[in-house]
Amino acid sequence: MNIQFLGAARTVTGSMHLVSVNGTKILLDCGMFQGRRAEAYEKNRSFPFDPSQIVAVILSHSHIDHAGKLPNLVKNGYRGPIYATPAARDLCNIMLYDSAYLQERDIEYVNKKHQKKHEPLVQSLYDVEDVANAMKQFISINYEQQVQVAKGVTVKFLDAGHILGSAVTVLEVEENGKRKKIGFTGDLGRKNAPIIKDPQPIGGVDVLISESTYGGKIHEPITGMKDALCKVIQQTTDRGGKVIVPSFSVGRTQEIAYLLSELFDEGRLPVVPIYVDSPLAVNASDIFRLHTECFDQETLNHLHAHEDPFGFNRLTYIRSVDESKKLNDLHSPCVIISASGMCEGGRIVHHLANNIENPNNTILICGYQAEHTLGRRIVEKQQEVNIFGEIHKLNAEVVVLNSFSAHAGQDELIEYITAADQTQLKKLFLVHGELEQIEKLSAKLKETPIKEEIYIPMTGEKFEV
Repeated sequence: MNIQFLGAARTVTGSMHLVSVNGTKILLDCGMFQGRRAEAYEKNRSFPFDPSQIVAVILSHSHIDHAGKLPNLVKNGYRGPIYATPAARDLCNIMLYDSAYLQERDIEYVNKKHQKKHEPLVQSLYDVEDVANAMKQFISINYEQQVQVAKGVTVKFLDAGHILGSAVTVLEVEENGKRKKIGFTGDLGRKNAPIIKDPQPIGGVDVLISESTYGGKIHEPITGMKDALCKVIQQTTDRGGKVIVPSFSVGRTQEIAYLLSELFDEGRLPVVPIYVDSPLAVNASDIFRLHTECFDQETLNHLHAHEDPFGFNRLTYIRSVDESKKLNDLHSPCVIISASGMCEGGRIVHHLANNIENPNNTILICGYQAEHTLGRRIVEKQQEVNIFGEIHKLNAEVVVLNSFSAHAGQDELIEYITAADQTQLKKLFLVHGELEQIEKLSAKLKETPIKEEIYIPMTGEKFEV
């Protein structure tokens, strides 16, 4: 049996790992690489294997950097099942269609430029028909339900506590008369995060593949996130400014809405309009309501009290383009929450272009920003940034609240890894992180009593296990 790391190796996006066992091939995640536009397009349009030879895809969760290439996999010949939790499946049903739509919009814009320069036209990675075909291949598996997915291979999902429906994957493999377990964290969440349950312990596995997005950082306590959010909004509105929040439509937006709702209830927020400008976020919030099995007890208590945990009665949710454009004409204090989370597309880019040069405004960053994205350049507080081909001065205040991270920090990753049965664990692979973050996590792990070998695979590298 071997594992080949084909994505999110020494980088954060494009999660994809190939397990070969008993003459069959199983794919863990099929995510889209995100970064420089031309580089991302080249990496995402093809596969380093024949998709028709894969017998099963096991999906950790619905975020595009884990699920975004599934329609392209199907387009290129994959005909097998895609296993996911029910909530992950439902979220993919809106997120993959949204991805196809955004690609078509982007390709239309790019091809107009190519036509003017008499350059070859490009095609989108996939279209809505490809998404429809991919969705037909989904098979839902509940948490802790064990299902056979290939010869001698079963899968069980545990709650990863990252976003709605996110899963830690446990593969149990029988090969040549021997049994082994492979664990894959996907993206690991944090204890006591709003709305969803805490990550479930993985127990005993022989091999563990762990994310390491924040392997070198310790987050601010979750308990302080509501106070920090309140403070940013108060300070910005006091000086007459707007708070612009780039936010992932699934997970982060619902968390922020949930906390804003609590702040309203507590009378701590100033009377200021709050807009969620993302049709995908509105649709995702509807799906959140369908999957209360993923909610923690506090959120369930809100529901039982007939309260809306996402603040729909207090916030204004924007669907249409025209309504979105009208927000540009607002000159009084407000909060605008919009996608995409890394500022690489969607309506948030327009809001940044219109507000980034005003020193009264605040850009509030609540999530990870990958290398070479506009979001990363804003976090780095570069004096000037390029938006839609035009240079804009970064005069707005930039505030980063890493207490909102849906990823475990260094201390939380170490706690999770060391809680695994150390008498059984033999090999640990660190993925889904920039090299500096992975190396810091590896160094800290070596200070603990763990005995397993630690590997930091490169893209394409294959290991016998």
